Amino acid sequence: MSRIDDSKEFIPIRIALLTVSDTRELTQDRSGDTLAERIESAGHHLADRRILRDERDQIAAQLRAWIANPEIDVVISTGGTGLTGRDVTIEAHRDVYEKEITAFGTVFTIVSMAKIGTSAVQSRATGGVAGGTYLFALPGSPGACRDAWDEILKLQLDYRHLPCNFVEILPRLEEHKRRK
Repeated sequence: MSRIDDSKEFIPIRIALLTVSDTRELTQDRSGDTLAERIESAGHHLADRRILRDERDQIAAQLRAWIANPEIDVVISTGGTGLTGRDVTIEAHRDVYEKEITAFGTVFTIVSMAKIGTSAVQSRATGGVAGGTYLFALPGSPGACRDAWDEILKLQLDYRHLPCNFVEILPRLEEHKRRK
């Protein structure tokens, strides 16, 4: 079973936060606030925070900019993951992924099922890696953000988490570039 190894030193990581919404502004961004508070409370650094409209090209461009920034280790987006025509965050994420973390969506669905039952089938979530940066797309509700952080990301983004975590392999995400 998973656990925190208190004999290891905590390693803070730098996380950028993107809210995707056609209607919200920073002052009304409850989901972004939920994640920002949790990121900082866990001891990580909020490296940047933005809000963008549901425009696939703009979302992908922002993701690429953060991937190119060596001061950002992880990008978390919230919103734009539903099934309507304007919900394009998942597609924008997949436009930039080098590798998809397919189990992330599955684990998120399992967590959601415990909270909202079969309505979880309407929530898309995804995770991936590009340019040595982790990217996660979460639904736009504060509850979904809370569940994803508390049940998955808080643990996987903690170097002390056993038996394994995303932080311990962060330096190796681009090792294929060094093999030549």
